[in-house]
Amino acid sequence: MRSVTAMENSAPRCRVVVVDDHAIMRDGLSALLGSEPDLEVVGTAADGREAIDAVRAHTPDIVLIDLTMPRTDGASAIRDVKRRFPRVRVVVLTLHRDDRHIRSALHAGADAYVLKDDGRVELLAAIRNVANGKRYLSPTICGSVMSGYVSAEPETPVSKPQSPSWEVLTEREREVMKLVAEGRKTREIADYLSLSTKTVEKHRTNLMRKLDLHSVSAVTAYAISNGLLSQ
Repeated sequence: MRSVTAMENSAPRCRVVVVDDHAIMRDGLSALLGSEPDLEVVGTAADGREAIDAVRAHTPDIVLIDLTMPRTDGASAIRDVKRRFPRVRVVVLTLHRDDRHIRSALHAGADAYVLKDDGRVELLAAIRNVANGKRYLSPTICGSVMSGYVSAEPETPVSKPQSPSWEVLTEREREVMKLVAEGRKTREIADYLSLSTKTVEKHRTNLMRKLDLHSVSAVTAYAISNGLLSQ
């Protein structure tokens, strides 16, 4: 008869892919999660594009992902993961605690939202809750989320119309905007996204029109001010 310990050790571990553009964060998170008996890091990625490849290659149960990354922003990556791999659960681990980032991530399909300064206990609680089919919000932001839900007040006065939100863009336009803001040339963007240069130019024209932006520098400033690009 097998011992209880042996039976526990034979239980399948929750498979995790870690997505963060900082190598030291990927290494640290991999070491932290790998030390837990019920968790296993099966792959890592540095951006949203690599995340899709890692999920396809390793079939994880959970993707642990940051929101601010090069080339593809976190919300777009979450949306892409959920569309292609609906079974996979997504845990956001980020520095952003503002309502806009929280709302964007949850609307994209995130199952949990944790802050990088919450600590190990909160991160593990989020992962295990999500692995059991539940949702999880960092206690640090719960009050903010509840207040925003209850108040439902206009964000800006009528006399000061709000700038168009990047949420009006298509997923492809968001990818192009982020790459333009990073200083990538049209040919580089076309090669990276497997598009023609004319298609890239069309997306750039459309996104600038939708956001009422009139230069590449304005696109970059917009991306930085909205937390889509590190300054």
